[in-house]
Amino acid sequence: MLYTISQLFDINLFGYITVRAGFAFMIAFIFTLIAMPKYIRWAAAKEANQPISKFIKAHESKSKTATMGGAVFLTGTLLAALLTVNLANPYIWGGIITLLGFGAVGMKDDLGKILSGDNLEGLTPKGKMALLAVIAAAATGLLIYTGFPTDFYIPFYKKPLFDMGFFALFFWVVIFLATTNAVNLTDGLDGLATVPSIIALFTLGIIVYITGHAIFSSYLLIPNIKGVGEVMILAAALGGGLMGFLWYNAYPAEIFMGDTGSLAIGGFLAYLAILGKSEVLLILIGFIFVIETISVIVQVASFKLRGKRVFLMAPIHHHFELKGWPENKIIVRFWMIAFIANILALISFKFR
Repeated sequence: MLYTISQLFDINLFGYITVRAGFAFMIAFIFTLIAMPKYIRWAAAKEANQPISKFIKAHESKSKTATMGGAVFLTGTLLAALLTVNLANPYIWGGIITLLGFGAVGMKDDLGKILSGDNLEGLTPKGKMALLAVIAAAATGLLIYTGFPTDFYIPFYKKPLFDMGFFALFFWVVIFLATTNAVNLTDGLDGLATVPSIIALFTLGIIVYITGHAIFSSYLLIPNIKGVGEVMILAAALGGGLMGFLWYNAYPAEIFMGDTGSLAIGGFLAYLAILGKSEVLLILIGFIFVIETISVIVQVASFKLRGKRVFLMAPIHHHFELKGWPENKIIVRFWMIAFIANILALISFKFR
């Protein structure tokens, strides 16, 4: 709506991406802040609570905590986007497809767990991965259809290493699946996944904006892709929704995002990284998510090969819980690591 107003009435202020991003952030934030308490009351009445794994005894008290809060901040995100973005931009629609598609898979998984009362129910791992792969293929297929460049870049080097061609479709789907599952694994403590996601959205939003800006991209020696900067508004909207969600998700949490939120966030972070030609840099931007995932891989591999566990429990945040660290201390320290990693990621753009 704001973009349309800027075009119809020649209001330059609403034509700026940064201005509309600010409005999108605030709209999503305020919507989520107001709507979330109503959802929490409804979820409590319907007993839409988060089933807790029987292996995590310390979290048994959280079994009465409402879940699927992701549905609320995703609604706020999409509402803010509809009011602020240029809907003629194909990259915006790729982002919307990602948020809706991954969120829908997460919601189906959450509903299965809630109705069964078992954290291990819901979609099967293979079924979930298959659905996510289909949605990822749809989003990446749209990129290729619109002529999005398939060059492969790495940090600290200003030129593409090679053109991935049609192989980009498969590579990007892997990025989607890896990032989505990494965020999902991290979402195990109150606010643990929320703040690193907000920080990553901020970093990737800046990168996408610069990529779409002819002058800034030239100055920083990064590829210029016309039109992708508009997606910064969608990133700001999701960041605002998550900030509103954090008000109720901070320790001790009144609401969990569920797979509805974590899968959508992971998918969208992957989408932003692809648009900003930062697929490799995503390892640093999402450092906490990467560490959580690696801890699971190492734990499983060690147990299968050696019959021994490396960590007391995986993902690694549970290891520190069993070591006696207070939950809020683990959370804040992980937030600090995420912040530092993203500062380093942004600094890396000056070394090309």
